[in-house]
Amino acid sequence: MISIIPVRGLPEIREGDDLAAMVVALQELADGDVLVLAQKVVSKVEGRVIRIDSLEASAHAIELAADERDPREVEAVLREAKRIVRERGSLVIAETTHGFICASAGVDHSNAPEVGMLVLLPVDPDASARRVRDRVRELTGARVGVVVTDSFGRPFRQGTTDVAIGLAGIPPVLDLRGTTDRIGQELRSTRVAIADELAAAADLVRGKAEGVPAVVIRGLQLDGDGSARELVIEPELDLFS
Repeated sequence: MISIIPVRGLPEIREGDDLAAMVVALQELADGDVLVLAQKVVSKVEGRVIRIDSLEASAHAIELAADERDPREVEAVLREAKRIVRERGSLVIAETTHGFICASAGVDHSNAPEVGMLVLLPVDPDASARRVRDRVRELTGARVGVVVTDSFGRPFRQGTTDVAIGLAGIPPVLDLRGTTDRIGQELRSTRVAIADELAAAADLVRGKAEGVPAVVIRGLQLDGDGSARELVIEPELDLFS
């Protein structure tokens, strides 16, 4: 049986906090558990937070913002973007330096520490996940997987869902190619984005405004390791670019 357990009671996270220690103080972790962390708390620990009034908007940011958005916030988006994929009014879909395609290059003001602040994506979310995994092992001896998640929109689908932007201690994809289905037919292309499925499952119990940024998923048997960057499709295989 799979259990999805919210870790309740975490305070507002600040730069330099020992996130792994804060989690294990509230929730016992065991070998095989997967700790799923909202990107916001990871970014806060790593100081990936800026004040809007520290930014000066460029001409491009002012043009994109029009009268719909603070141009300084758009400036933060442009600075975090590797390239702009689409623009519609003040909405910007961008590719981040990590290779993710998402709204506003992951820049967000929701759940920021204070009004007038923006939260940016971690510089290296996979490294962030590895640090938490290693710290949990140091504190408890437990071998856990860690997934760092963020909410992404999806082409041709309404709404957002959480996806993995960083991971450690679990495979990002379960490759079923070469296995057979229940009637004996060989699977030729089936690869399951298990890390994204864990991210979305954790969001079921987390809530967006309830202050529950950590979730433990228990009962899975996942062998392997990898990187969330493996979930980014290669440009030559992307049929929608």
